[in-house]
Amino acid sequence: MTPTLWRRLLAEFTGTALLVTAVVGSGIMAATLSPADVGLQLLQNSIATAFALGTLILIFGPVSGAHFNPVVSIADWFLGRRTGTGLTARDLGGYVVAQVLGAIAGSVLANLMFDLAAVDLSGKDRAAGHLWLGEVVATVGLILIIFALARSGRAPIAPAAVGAYIGAAYWFTSSTSFANPAVTVGRAFTDTFAGIAPSSVPGFVLAQLVGLAVGVGLLAALYPDAGQAADHVVVPLPRQRPGARPQQPPRPTPARDLRRGSGQPVPQSALHERLVMSDKPSVLFVCVHNAGRSQIAAGWLRHLAGDTVEVRSAGSAPAKTVNPAAVEAMREVGIDITDQTPKLFEYATAESSDVIVTMGCGDACPVFPGKRYEDWKLDDPAGKGVDAVRPIRDDIRIRVEKLLAELRPAVGEVDRDVAGGGDGQVRLSARLSGEGRHLRPGGTNGV
Repeated sequence: MTPTLWRRLLAEFTGTALLVTAVVGSGIMAATLSPADVGLQLLQNSIATAFALGTLILIFGPVSGAHFNPVVSIADWFLGRRTGTGLTARDLGGYVVAQVLGAIAGSVLANLMFDLAAVDLSGKDRAAGHLWLGEVVATVGLILIIFALARSGRAPIAPAAVGAYIGAAYWFTSSTSFANPAVTVGRAFTDTFAGIAPSSVPGFVLAQLVGLAVGVGLLAALYPDAGQAADHVVVPLPRQRPGARPQQPPRPTPARDLRRGSGQPVPQSALHERLVMSDKPSVLFVCVHNAGRSQIAAGWLRHLAGDTVEVRSAGSAPAKTVNPAAVEAMREVGIDITDQTPKLFEYATAESSDVIVTMGCGDACPVFPGKRYEDWKLDDPAGKGVDAVRPIRDDIRIRVEKLLAELRPAVGEVDRDVAGGGDGQVRLSARLSGEGRHLRPGGTNGV
């Protein structure tokens, strides 16, 4: 369930405070250790900031999304309004207050750690047009990378990517990439290497808001449905919707001692149980809205395979609900998919799936090396009645039965090898990958 608001605000306050502490503290240390070399000071400051930012996102991301930045929170709220995702207006107000207060606290903490006055307003003037332009560029890039990662299902790599971007932007922008109104305000409270004069703060904040507007505009052009992923900024924040099935935990990594000759023997009953738990084939069905074709396919596979196959489905631009015509068509054959909820296609889900079946999602479905792919050319049931959906349903059943027939020998191979002490894990992996014959979207093999 989504963490309560006070926990998220505490995470935003603490994370932003520690981020500014890292920025200011590393600047003080750099100036102390390299007093005659400004370039070296900037290098030390940027490296420490990049590493600290990535680490803090890992720590606080699962709680609050690790925004630490009002422009990120505003973008999240704005993009998610139409789809009912992202921050609410109430959340947004709390986030911004927590971020600003946290940034001020971070400067105070850094000052105290280096035996300086707790509050010492900066005298470093940074008011100039070229610096404001640098802030626009830095903020646009930050918004693009965060929401592009979320929309493409790659939010788990955000800690490294965002940290790397900010570290690089220290060097390629004239402003050294503040890109954060809260951090800008916080840095006004320290008269050190990272400080900014209070009189320069409004210009920087205005430039950052301009960067926010430009970044959101570019997102709307490049990723028209970016709002669908607003719940996944910066690190995925799981939300359990009413009526949705609980998320399944990730499949455990097979233990080393499951392989032949790898060490300690395992009792046959325990070995069989662990093979079933860790090596059950997983199939991911992907279409555009995850409301029709992929839900029908997932329903058929669950019905035909039972618990011998792990079934997943997702969409590149998921709808709010499953297509009623698809629900009715499946009900006619005794399969209930009313409890299913369209889900966004995520990088991690695809990466952990053995077989990926695409159904018209095009370039929005990335290719993962080593996966078996099938591309099913099917009519889109969106906007069609039950009469038009029935042939699609029946076509999908034929394809699912063929896929299941190809997967079942692999499962049977595991069972036979368990009984005979063989290396079922290796055989299963080879079977699922098509003995080295990987299918690609758009191909004809296996369809």
